[in-house]
Amino acid sequence: MKIATWNINGIKARHDNVIAWLKEAEPDIACLQEIKSVDEAFPRGEIEALGYNLETHGQKGFNGVALLSKLPFDEVNRGLAVLDGETDDQARFIEGVFTAGDKPLRVVSLYLPNGNPVDTEKFPYKLSWMARLEAWARERLALEEPLILAGDYNVIPQAEDCHDPNVWEGDALFRPESRAAFRQLLNLGFTEAVRNTTDAPQTYTFWDYQAGAWQKNNGIRIDHLLLSPEAADRLKGAAIDKHTRAWEKPSDHVPVWVEFAA
Repeated sequence: MKIATWNINGIKARHDNVIAWLKEAEPDIACLQEIKSVDEAFPRGEIEALGYNLETHGQKGFNGVALLSKLPFDEVNRGLAVLDGETDDQARFIEGVFTAGDKPLRVVSLYLPNGNPVDTEKFPYKLSWMARLEAWARERLALEEPLILAGDYNVIPQAEDCHDPNVWEGDALFRPESRAAFRQLLNLGFTEAVRNTTDAPQTYTFWDYQAGAWQKNNGIRIDHLLLSPEAADRLKGAAIDKHTRAWEKPSDHVPVWVEFAA
């Protein structure tokens, strides 16, 4: 089984690339972020024609996540739980439950807040969202089922995950608080798929559109798949489809995928 994640940076602008990649990569489940579309406007036809079931949690012009699956959905949950009295109208989280073999499989497509500028309310919101994700994940791990948290985390975990740490110092993606919150999530018992399978330098998933970042390979790694122990036990490999960044009208992110034993 192949499960992938990709921040597409807008389904309207990237629809043809998404279709081309689905035909090429043939993931069993694909987690998309930044679809930037309300649910009823998401172009379903060509995706469904490729054999995918599709669920979205959309928002006009911003954010938005989707799950595409060749397996039927047993359950779909949208939105990350908030505390009593809180509200959160940002579409950043969708969970799908499937039957793989004779066991449940839980897959989440998430788009974690960027958090910049750090001297605004956006950074506390990012950290609060990560704390809520940790609390949610702790409960799900207690089920002892295969669970994959896949998406754009907007966190650079280590210095080797960016081309120049000095450039990112002070940025919300590389702030100590963001990295510490990511480690706390991992410490619940998750395996970070890419770094579990390679320690190769210059392993990136995002290149900015500005300043020739792609041409200079000035990238960062912020798209991650975290695996519960039950999922990690079945991990066969992970890879990054870097070549899609060179396509016409590319997203600034590229797909990341993992392969699991049956």
